Amino acid sequence: MALIADPFRAARLILNLRQAGVRDPAVLQAMETIDRSAFVDASCADIAFEDSVLPIGCGQTLDRPSQLGLLMQAMDLPPDGDTRVLLVGAGSGYLAALLAQVASHVFAVDRYRRLVDETTERLGELGVSKVTLRHGNGLDGWQERGPFGRIVLCGSVQVIPARLFAQLTPDGAIVAPIRTIEADVIRRASSNNGHVDETSISRFQPLSETVAAAL
Repeated sequence: MALIADPFRAARLILNLRQAGVRDPAVLQAMETIDRSAFVDASCADIAFEDSVLPIGCGQTLDRPSQLGLLMQAMDLPPDGDTRVLLVGAGSGYLAALLAQVASHVFAVDRYRRLVDETTERLGELGVSKVTLRHGNGLDGWQERGPFGRIVLCGSVQVIPARLFAQLTPDGAIVAPIRTIEADVIRRASSNNGHVDETSISRFQPLSETVAAAL
């Protein structure tokens, strides 16, 4: 497991998260446990604990810890840890590793095969279990592995694709950054159209409907 070895850095990270509005104890514990530096290039290790966007390859980025903390908090996962989660936008695996601390299993999809291969290897080396990855268009979901208690989009969209709602459990919900003119807004939506909006600190990278052809 990629554990944070430096207690000072861990404490500073948690302070920054609290200042950004992250209050959920389970989310804070997960983020205090998993070392973000293990999911970026070694050249970025020294700034991995800052609230900054970092490159991860294929032209993609790892979102700020505050963004991911607010995204996880909006998921409102039950404390029993028995929820199956679909993650759209696996990236380098950091959010998947965080979610594996609070969910029964995480099914993660990414449009870049190279990222899927690297993340699969990385999570295996770090001993992060309860994560299954797939190369594909995450906005189509993963019907064969559903239904899911939560679906979370790690990237912004203008509208949550309607086809994802069919892959939820009856009490499930989708959490996604919705792109507006002013800012990205985190929306938690259920099949009965109930939702809660929170303004994100900064914009997420947009999700694409296509699978990458070259990478």
